[in-house]
Parts: sequence; C-alpha cells; structure tokens
Amino acid sequence: MATEIELKLQLTPQAVRQLAAHPLLTGLKPQRQHLLNTYFDTANLELHGYRIAVRFRKKGWQWLLTVKSAEPASGGLALRSEWETPAHPGHFDFSHVDDPELRSFLDRAVTQLQPVFTTDFRRTIWQVPFGESRIEMAVDRGYVESNGRKSPICEIELELLSGRIDDIFGLTRQLQDTLDLRPSIASKAERGYALFANAPDTPFRAKAAILDASLTPVAAFRNIALGCLEHFQRNERGLITSDDPEYVHQARVALRRLRSAIKLFAPVLPGDFVSAYGQTWRTLATALGETRNWDVFVGETLPPIVAAFPHHRDATRLKKEGLRRARLARAAVAHMVALPEYPRLIVEFTAAVYALQDVLPQDLNSFARQRLKTRARQARRLAERHAELTPAERHRMRICFKKLRYAVEFFSPLLPPKRLKPYLQALSHLQDELGLINDHVTAQTLLDEALQNRPVGPIHGWIAGRHALLVGEIPEALESWWEQKCPWK
Repeated sequence: MATEIELKLQLTPQAVRQLAAHPLLTGLKPQRQHLLNTYFDTANLELHGYRIAVRFRKKGWQWLLTVKSAEPASGGLALRSEWETPAHPGHFDFSHVDDPELRSFLDRAVTQLQPVFTTDFRRTIWQVPFGESRIEMAVDRGYVESNGRKSPICEIELELLSGRIDDIFGLTRQLQDTLDLRPSIASKAERGYALFANAPDTPFRAKAAILDASLTPVAAFRNIALGCLEHFQRNERGLITSDDPEYVHQARVALRRLRSAIKLFAPVLPGDFVSAYGQTWRTLATALGETRNWDVFVGETLPPIVAAFPHHRDATRLKKEGLRRARLARAAVAHMVALPEYPRLIVEFTAAVYALQDVLPQDLNSFARQRLKTRARQARRLAERHAELTPAERHRMRICFKKLRYAVEFFSPLLPPKRLKPYLQALSHLQDELGLINDHVTAQTLLDEALQNRPVGPIHGWIAGRHALLVGEIPEALESWWEQKCPWK
C-alpha cells in the first residue's frame, strides 16, 4: 500500500500556458500521458458511501486496477491510501489490497460492480525538486463524463514523493505569486458521482469532527480546524454563483466554528498562531455577518411586518431597500472570495495547521472536560442574572452559549451519547431563542439604516413588542438547559 499526500489546485487554461514557462520548471523535462479511467460501484453506490474508489485505468498500452480510500480533504490537501496493480479490464482481483477488512468488503461486492462514470484527460508531469523534497507536479486537462453529461477538468495535483509536507505548501506559494491557483476540495471521482446522480449543488453543512481519545489536543484541533475549513470551502462556489442565502449562512457558520475552535484550543496552541489566525478571518467573517443579517431581515423578519402592515408605504419601501442591501452585501462577499488573497489565505492557514506541534503531551479527555467546564461556567454566570441583563449583556450571553454549543459539538465523539443528545437539544433550543431575540435587535438597526432613521412608529412598535415577547420566553428555555446533566461529567 502507498499513502498519497496531494494538494489539488484549480487553474484556468491561460494559467496552464503560463505555468509551462515558470522558472521552477526551467530545465525539467516533462512527461506526457493520456489517461482514460472508468470508475465502478454498486447500484446503490455503496463504495462511494464508504469513501472507496475502484477504477480501471488505461495508461498507454497498460491497464491498471486501482483501489483508493480517502480521508477528508481540506485546503486542497488530501491523504489517500492507494493500491494499484496491472490488470485486465473487467477482471476484478483485489489480492493486492493488503487491508484484510477492505479486501473482504471488495470481494463481496465484485458481482455487483458496474461502471458509473469515466474521466478522460491528458496529463503533463514534472518531477520538481523543492526544499528538502521531491514533488510531482501533474497538470490534467480533459473532462469527466457520466450518462452523457460532461464537466471539464483543468487542475494541478502536487504529490509529495519524498520529503516534507511543508514543501508542498512552499511550492504552492511560489506558484501563487504569479498564477491564479485555487485549492480545490472535490476530486475527479466526487465530480463523477455528482454527474452520475445529476445532483445540483447544495449548501454544505458541518460534519462531526473525527476524534478519538488517543489523539493529543493539538491533533484534535487539527482535525476540527480542517473540518471547519472544508465546511467553508464546499460552500465557496455557492457564495460566488448562487443567490441561495443558505450558502452565506453555512459559510458564516464555518468561520464562526473555526474562530471558536482557535479560542477553545488556545491553551495548547502557539501564541503567535492564535493571535494571527484569530484575527485573519475577521474581515471575511464580518462581511458574511452583514450579508446574513440582511438575508434574515428580508427572508424572516420582514414578511410578518409586511403582513401586519400591508398598506403601510414604509413596509413596501423596507422590502425593496432590504433586497437591494442584501444583493450588495452578497456581491461584496463574492468579490472577496474571488480575490487572489483568498486562495493564498487558504494555503497559508492549511500549512500553519499542519505545522503545529505538541509542546506538552496532554490527555484529550482531560483537556476536553476542562475546556467544556470553562465554557459552561462562563454561560452560567450570565444565565443566572438573565432577568437583569442589559441588551449588550444578553448578546454576550448568546455568544457564550454559542461557544459552548460549538465546544460540545467538537468534542461530541468523546462524550456519552445518552447524555449528549438531550443536552445538545436543550442547548440548541436555547440558542435559537436567543438568536431570534438578536435578530430583532439587529432588525431595529437595519430598519433605521434602510429608512435613514426616519421614524416609523407602528413598525418599530411591532418589532419592540415581538422582542419583549421573546425575552419573556428565555426563563423556560434556560430551565430546560439547567435540567440536563452535563455529558462531560
């Protein structure tokens, strides 16, 4: 078995032509290949569900049978286990797979395997010495096809043949100085499956972190941070091309989770990492927050106002102005993601996360309990005074509960499910109630901004009344949370 460490980057055909003349490739003789691949799976796509790929590849005159099992990718970087052997097309012999459990699974599936999609592309390869490493740079151009549907391929794969992961990022940074290269999450196989299913793009939601008690806190942070980064990257295209507000919402949640994770793990992270990347994402997070505020105002807060005041001229004006502001805010986010600084940030942050080292060994279970206790204590202090809180303090309480929820979700693989589920349900309900209150506070500000502080008594009064009603529901939601047993005790 070989383990691949790859960084995948999207580029334009123009950038491909520029790449061939790059100084890093001076004097290096490229190899050229035509690769035709057919991927197989069961009718219910069982292999895809387990993140396993099986393909026959025609490479020149030779046919190869390849099996891959993939770990989640973030920042464009993927770690994959791969088994490859010469084969006859259509003849499945998995004796070269040295993972007994995987081989047994594949042997059972043989009779059900059928072609799902093909990839057909031309590959140009350079063996690039860089730093202490030898890196294979492969430029692929062609297409993915399934059921008559095609999607173009134009990408670079950087594979570490020997040396250090750091050098892959160093090489990428040098290339990004002159070329528009963007880290890519989706593999060719993933794109092929999407074509096979004819599935439209949909907003991507957070997945549970891959944790177990054997990890160190730094290793746990790495998995969590890269998961947050993947959450953001998989919504990136929707931020640019779609008007669906859920893309903005999910991208914003991804960055909030990421920034919360940095603060949560700050005791075991280098101070310069925390100070640098605790702030680096703020500009983009602020822009997403503004866009989300207008989306919520237009899509959730405003409709009942318009229904309550159907003939009020300011209600119509509010809707028109809110839609305009939402479009402008979304365009600003799309512009930021399209800037060359954004893909460089993705590479820099991914490199920094992989470079983190454990300074002092610490048990992850103990660290998780300690941090969860701290988060819960911070929330409880404000919750006990909820009846006397100012709006600013209530906002701070909402943030404390949000941080607590994220922390519980991050560490959920380490916590007993029987206690975890009701605790998270109560916490989510409380956070939703506090979120609605915050939406109405924000609505007051957006209302003044949209109408340039012109008084609109009935509408302001409606929002104020709804706000008071929601505040009155806080004690019940808090009581439900207080009744739950902490899952980390």
